[in-house]
Amino acid sequence: MAQAQAAKAKKVKVPDIFLWQGTDKQGRKVKGQISAENLNQAKVDLRRQGITPLKVRKKPKDLFAPRKPKIKPSDIAVFSRMLATMMSSGVPLMQSLQIIGEGHENSSMQEMILAIKADVESGTSLAESLSKFPHHFDDLYVNLINAGEQSGALETLLHEIAAYQEKTEALKAKIKKALVYPTAIIVVAFIVTAILMIFVIPQFESLFKGFGADLPGLTKLVIRVSEVFQEKWWLIFGILIAAVYGAMESRKRSRKVQHFLDRMLLKIPVVGEIMRKAAIARFARTFSTMFKAGVPMVEAMTSVAGATGNVVFGEATLIMRDDVSTGTQLNKAMIDVELFPNMVVQMVAIGEESGSLDAMLAKVAEFYESEVDDAVDNMTALLEPLIMVFLGGIVGTLVIAMYLPIFKLGAAI
Repeated sequence: MAQAQAAKAKKVKVPDIFLWQGTDKQGRKVKGQISAENLNQAKVDLRRQGITPLKVRKKPKDLFAPRKPKIKPSDIAVFSRMLATMMSSGVPLMQSLQIIGEGHENSSMQEMILAIKADVESGTSLAESLSKFPHHFDDLYVNLINAGEQSGALETLLHEIAAYQEKTEALKAKIKKALVYPTAIIVVAFIVTAILMIFVIPQFESLFKGFGADLPGLTKLVIRVSEVFQEKWWLIFGILIAAVYGAMESRKRSRKVQHFLDRMLLKIPVVGEIMRKAAIARFARTFSTMFKAGVPMVEAMTSVAGATGNVVFGEATLIMRDDVSTGTQLNKAMIDVELFPNMVVQMVAIGEESGSLDAMLAKVAEFYESEVDDAVDNMTALLEPLIMVFLGGIVGTLVIAMYLPIFKLGAAI
């Protein structure tokens, strides 16, 4: 592990692309392109493939080429599954990395995999090579790969990692669905209200000026709000955008802000319960995977803390780690932090007593992943009628406010 962490400071050279022409074993002229660290390495790799290089040159950079695509977590999950499948089929590690790298559609992913392959070829362990890309392979991933290499069970660990990442990505998708849906409703409601205030209400205001009568209080209020929107719409939108952006940046940069926002998120009705269940599912899934891989409990809990997706649960996990390191049982430490339901604590206690903690944690993860799935579906079904009531209430209030003077005028006639 120490070697893997120290390797983070090093940088691996991303291989260049070389265009080549040559002859194959039958003497036929062939051409193509190959990734290599330098010109000599490209020629050596070509000869290994049975090709006699005649012309090899570095591929010129295209100044008008589109920006390289980003590497997404889903790309890493697919890479893990492909590597696990190929190695379990008997394909050597170097050849597996070469095949996956050259065949990947994402050019950024292709460059990274081929760079890892070149680094491993030079004698570096796979865990150390992966640790040089910490934005894509976190401590959890590197530690599991390191455990697999040390125990000689890399293929098995790769399957565990692939399964873990696939389930984690599925859980992330459910959480995004839970957060995006209500956020989209609020944004749409605000935009609709702003359009009515800026473009529709002023038309009625000009009409009411010809009445010469006193307007109802609700109508006056709506007209006043409309005037503020017309005069300061740029300021209102600017403040809202700045507030959202500021909150997101503060959450990234400040641990206190992150703790405050995550704690408040857990207190939001319905959504907070989904976030809580998701954090428990991540905690249990990550802990189970690492413990099954043979990573010591205290060491595993450090990685688990960063994988919960919520600072409140992350800090609680670190407190539990400190308690466990002094001899306290895990289930007792979980009771002390007062975040985990009694069912989870009891299952962990049973797992500790029976020596099957990884299996019990896996069952906890499966249960709460299912709970998150059901909760998101239920929330979506519940929000659909609430959306109609919410938007209808806003539009209805504005319509009533605009027609009250007309009704009042009709009653006077």
